[in-house]
Amino acid sequence: MERQAHGKTTITNLINRFYDIDKGEILIDGINIKDINKRSLRKCVGTVLQDPFIFAKSIKDNIKLYSNISDDTVQKVLRLSSAEEFVNKLPNGMNEIASERGDSFSVGEKQLISFARIFAHNPSIFILDEATANIDTNTENMIQKSIDIISKEKTSIFIAHRLSTIVNVDKIIVLDHGNIIETGNHIELLKKGGYYSNLYNSYYNSLG
Repeated sequence: MERQAHGKTTITNLINRFYDIDKGEILIDGINIKDINKRSLRKCVGTVLQDPFIFAKSIKDNIKLYSNISDDTVQKVLRLSSAEEFVNKLPNGMNEIASERGDSFSVGEKQLISFARIFAHNPSIFILDEATANIDTNTENMIQKSIDIISKEKTSIFIAHRLSTIVNVDKIIVLDHGNIIETGNHIELLKKGGYYSNLYNSYYNSLG
């Protein structure tokens, strides 16, 4: 999580090697990512963005992305990602053609399609970059189910302001202008009584 909008998307870009770091190193299973072929690296990393890109093609094609994935698998991942219900209501189901940039779908629906895409391609590392920031509560609850499923099987990195997304993770890193100010799991950070604790208590007190 991060207090200000500095550093979080940079981390995502660095992990994917959209540009390289100036100093230090990023390791995956002890291997410097600079020693990994970029194409191979990016196949291992699946990212769901706050506003995922949807091509002007069918939902099925948006999930397959020209890979050899069966229609049965597409149907399965639509179910796993909680996208099956809204897709089945479309006139052409998973063959429905999206408008340019997916503007024919809501932000939440695009998020569910992007989760289905992640499930279909089965990357080793999953990055969720503010994917629930601008969606309604019902859609967030559906997406949370997808997050819970994928988190059991993947190395998962959640970049988020919404505490509901991160309270159950193994390690929380709080950033302020790109600097780490706190680390620990949810219980440890509450006991510290620092920024995370104050944020958590303020948020849940406001709900009561």
